[in-house]
Amino acid sequence: MSVLYCGIDEAGYGPMLGPLVVGLAMFRVEAWDPGDPAPDLWERLAPAVCKTAREAGDRIAVGDSKRLKLPNDSRSHHPCTHLERAVLTTLAMRGDHPADDASLLTAMGEILPSQPWYAGDPVPLPLDRPPGALRIDANLLASACETAGVAAAGLRVRLVPEDTFNEVVRGTGSKAATTAGPVAELLRAAADASDGPVRIVCDRQSGRLDYEDIVARAFPGEAVELDARTQRSSRYLVREGRVAIHFETAAEDRHLPTALASMAAKLVRELMMARLNRHFTARLPGLRPTAGYVQDARRWLADARGVLTDDERKALVRIA
Repeated sequence: MSVLYCGIDEAGYGPMLGPLVVGLAMFRVEAWDPGDPAPDLWERLAPAVCKTAREAGDRIAVGDSKRLKLPNDSRSHHPCTHLERAVLTTLAMRGDHPADDASLLTAMGEILPSQPWYAGDPVPLPLDRPPGALRIDANLLASACETAGVAAAGLRVRLVPEDTFNEVVRGTGSKAATTAGPVAELLRAAADASDGPVRIVCDRQSGRLDYEDIVARAFPGEAVELDARTQRSSRYLVREGRVAIHFETAAEDRHLPTALASMAAKLVRELMMARLNRHFTARLPGLRPTAGYVQDARRWLADARGVLTDDERKALVRIA
């Protein structure tokens, strides 16, 4: 029997500026039976993948995006080199070869936000790795997948721009609610992608233990069963147990699909922040770019004060 093994994770929950992005990665894995533990895809795909940048070389690093993104002042490679390598290689295995950041969003089922600071010319891809090297990576990963009985089944993102983020916070009084909609949408997409067993692992948010509202939102009118709850994990069953949904702490360290979802979300957020910085630097040459996190965002807002209108500042700043 096969299982559709999926991961969901976000990037950009904490910053003051820029979008929140939620990613979904799906793999079909053969030789799996209900009751078996989650497949270890790092082990199955070891000839082609690894967990850390230090191990990367001929192999593709797939892991926690926060660890795999290089510092912004990196001189040896683009800060997103590992992120784009894993994401573009996975898409290439499915026949998608996005030439720029806008077509990357299209390949993952999303579009550019409508805010003017996300407009402008497309950013060519890849940012760092030569196209020929990506083709070699794709062939290597495809060979490892074929040997291991694994197939890339999809890579998607959902992007929450600042106005939507603020609208949700105002309407619910909760920052946590900003992820509920996109996570529920991606849970449903993963469950609908297979008629067989589906296992979805979501990275858990802080100390939250109860996710029944998000699961119920993904499957309106369907029965949701709490199967287990511990300090580390909450597990729900839907569709008579065919679909199991886990919310786990540090899930990207134990589940390759969750790690890849994290990398896709992080890459998209970084590309959107590059657009934002390019837009405002064109209006104020010499303005130092920002990653959007609170302390540096405050510095950036102060530096950009002379070119920001009150309406722009209000639209740019996330309220929680």
